[in-house]
Amino acid sequence: MWLLGGRAWAGEALVTTEAVRAGSLPEIVTAYGAAGPARDGGMAISLQRDGRVGAILVTQGERVRAGTRLVSFVTSAATTSAFAQATTALALARTTRSHTALLLAQHLATRDQLAQADKGVADAQAGIAALTEQGANLPRADVAAPFDAVVETIQVAQGDRVAAGTTLMTLTRLDGLVVTVGVDPGLFARVKAGQEAVLHALSGSLTLPGRVLRIDGVINPKTRLLDVDISVPPGQVISGALFRAEIGVAQLSGWLVPHDSVLEDSDGFFLFQLAGSHAARVAVSVLGTQGNQDLVAGPVQAARPVVVDGATQLADGDGVRTAAGASP
Repeated sequence: MWLLGGRAWAGEALVTTEAVRAGSLPEIVTAYGAAGPARDGGMAISLQRDGRVGAILVTQGERVRAGTRLVSFVTSAATTSAFAQATTALALARTTRSHTALLLAQHLATRDQLAQADKGVADAQAGIAALTEQGANLPRADVAAPFDAVVETIQVAQGDRVAAGTTLMTLTRLDGLVVTVGVDPGLFARVKAGQEAVLHALSGSLTLPGRVLRIDGVINPKTRLLDVDISVPPGQVISGALFRAEIGVAQLSGWLVPHDSVLEDSDGFFLFQLAGSHAARVAVSVLGTQGNQDLVAGPVQAARPVVVDGATQLADGDGVRTAAGASP
């Protein structure tokens, strides 16, 4: 017996109902991971000449703009000397070529000798160009950031003598971060590049849209999962931040019902629909959940409202009354 507004109603439960409707929800794969550089989102800063680190002008983890001075570099004496020698060799080659041309005009030299002199000039110019490309013509120079970035690592100290090609520091583009998550290998065929995702920061309330960029074809030996890279909006995350990713791998169709209307017992999931003034139990399977809605499949009848509040006190065939106070 239930007491409704001071009146007793034998065998009738007070319930609230909502209509059911056909609809769809995305099938979600949930995975966890951290933000980090994309495979093409970073750059190692190095110089193709040996020398000494004069000063480091940034700190690890610092955000820098394109053109920001990163390192002051002093070219080694041996490299600057090689450039000076190449300059002298070019001047000598040009003088030799001019002299050979005069001798040829007086029939005192051959055209072959002039061709050799031309080759000497060309070789000397090529040597100068190569040394200039390496920066050997700059006794001291500052290295600048080529793009907006974060200084990921600094691998030298002030005063270090370094060989040509030594990595001085690494940069990560501000738009070069991704969130790499681990996905169960059994879902390899379901997750594909281009699928939309939602990223939820594990610290704070940040939520960001994303898209699957890349799926590894081999299992990560440390995590035993497949690494999946998800894009993030530029400048919105910092390297190392932890995220939960919800990847939409498909659209599922069924019946949309309130989450509170779906119950579970030893026989599985079920809900109650109104059949006249009685509750009818309907077995369902839950396909997905989003917010306060469940997507279910089963013999649901669209014309019958589903019981929301009060469903837990019902049994199949029980009489019911709506919250408005009248039998439905």
